[in-house]
Amino acid sequence: MSREVSDRGRQAASISNAVTRLHREHYGRGATTARTIIQGNYVVCFLDDIYTPVERTLIDAGREHAVRETRQIFQDAMAPKFIEAVEAAMGRKVIAFMSQVCFAPDMAAEVFVLEPRGEDGEPES
Repeated sequence: MSREVSDRGRQAASISNAVTRLHREHYGRGATTARTIIQGNYVVCFLDDIYTPVERTLIDAGREHAVRETRQIFQDAMAPKFIEAVEAAMGRKVIAFMSQVCFAPDMAAEVFVLEPRGEDGEPES
């Protein structure tokens, strides 16, 4: 296994753990599984089984819009912490963060765009 592949695996695990931890600490419940994919300047963390019992009750009552809106407000408020975790794991600046939830299947995706690097490995100007 190449060093880069090994480093990417550690980075991906670190991001999955950090995102799940932040959800658990601030929602009272984290995802049951998380998987992070790193490709070029993009990092995507997929979270499965994310909803709290209260959110599941609202979803069952047809109030998906309320759950989506509350989750989006939470993500906006938490963006600096999510970005900080990814920047720490990747050693690179995050220039964009997006979040999306899905109800069927029960999952979310946290998407991060990293600052591009030039050919010399330094940030592009």
